[in-house]
Amino acid sequence: MPKMKTHKGAKKRFIVSATGKVKHKHCGTGHLAWRKTTKQRRQLRGSSVVNPVDAKRVIEVLRPGK
Repeated sequence: MPKMKTHKGAKKRFIVSATGKVKHKHCGTGHLAWRKTTKQRRQLRGSSVVNPVDAKRVIEVLRPGK
């Protein structure tokens, strides 16, 4: 049976920390960001942690077979 493949879309959008938390970048910072206020763009900087319930599903597609 062939090996399970990592979901490439998830690989580009999520990162798993050493403690097992799943982090992602905020949306709305690239295309058409000039319409947002400076405060909105500042608050969207950096990354945030995914909800643990959803993180389990993300880890399944990032690490298939584990």
